[in-house]
Order: sequence, then structure tokens, then C-alpha cells
Amino acid sequence: MGLLLNLLIQTVVSYAFMGAIIFFAAGTMDYAGGWLYLGEMIAASAYFAQDMMRFDPGLLKERLKPPMQKDQPLADKLVLIPILLLMFGGLGFMAADAARWHWSSMPPTVQWAGCVLLLASLVFMYWTLRTNSFAAPVVKIQKDRGQAVITTGPYAIVRHPLYFGALFYIAATSLVLGSWWGLASVPLLVPLLAIRIGIEERTLRSGLDGYDDYARRVRWRLVPFVW
Repeated sequence: MGLLLNLLIQTVVSYAFMGAIIFFAAGTMDYAGGWLYLGEMIAASAYFAQDMMRFDPGLLKERLKPPMQKDQPLADKLVLIPILLLMFGGLGFMAADAARWHWSSMPPTVQWAGCVLLLASLVFMYWTLRTNSFAAPVVKIQKDRGQAVITTGPYAIVRHPLYFGALFYIAATSLVLGSWWGLASVPLLVPLLAIRIGIEERTLRSGLDGYDDYARRVRWRLVPFVW
């Protein structure tokens, strides 16, 4: 019951905060793109959360922990700040662009295509979570949970598939909200993720047996055939 209550509280607070950013930035509640985005996100989150509750409550408990933790490297805390600012600030910028400033004019068909891409990115990221029970929101070695190297599923393609999926998630968010300019968030996010990947890889190589061998077998860190 404690885990379920924590999940419900965090879900309500998170989406209330997200909705406040979107509609305050838009300057109106009459913003179809904002409602479309929130509706899809809430529906997908509810489904994935109840599935994780049944199949991997340990991971769900980890995912509900705050983004700043005491056993987390200082470098990870520092890089998370601009990542979170970019993601939430970008959300407000996209809404303002589409509904307040009207810099972007996007056909509804493109927004619906964005909904498809958003769902695909969420499914991919959830596939990653179902594959890796140690996918915590912060960089750390989970010795108490017996963390091991994961080499199957999306981890057979890239070493950091959650970040790969996040790039498509940000692009899809921009399309659903109706903001062409919001797509600029993707190239801005890439160097920040690259920095965090470096921090994570140092931690994993030094503290997780078998990670060096895995990294030699799977060459690509973020984008297949690129880096």
C-alpha cells in the first residue's frame, strides 16, 4: 500500500506540475495540443505503472526515488540540473510557441503523427525498463539489489537505450504540442546526455563486474552506428 500511495501521489503531483507549465506558458486552457499530450502521457503512464507494480515493484520503488540522492556522484547531480531545466523549460517553450506566440503552424496530421511517435518512444523506454530491473533514475551501483550487467533486449543494440528513447520522446513532445521550434531541444539535449553517459560509464566500469566486456561487445553508447 505504501508503494501504491507513493505512486499515486507522485503521479498526480507530476502531471499537475506538467499541466501547469503547459497551460501557463500557453496562456489559455483552450489548447488542444496540451490536452492531447497530457492525455496520452497519463494513459501510458497509468498502464506502464500498473504493469511494473505487478512484475517489478523493486524497480518501481527505485524509479519513484528523487533525482538527487546521497549515494549519487556529485557530477551526476550537477549535470541533472540543466537536463531537467531543459526538459521542463522546453515544455513551456513549446506550449508558448504553439499557443501564445503562434510562431509555429503545424498541420493536425503532423501532431497526430507526433502522438504515434510519442507512444512508440514510451513503449521503447518501457521495454528498456522491463529488460533492466536496475534502471534507476540516478547513477549508482545497486549492490543491495544485486545489480548485474544487462546485455539483452535494447541493451544488445546500444549501451544506454533509455537516453536513445528520450531523444525521440522530446521530438515527439514537440510535435504533439505543435511546436516546430521545440525540435531544437533534441540537439541541445544530446551533449548533456553525452556528459551523463560519461559519468555513468565511469561508475559502471569501476563498480560493476563484466561491464568492460559488455562495452567491448556493444560499441554504440547512444545512437547506433553514430556514437
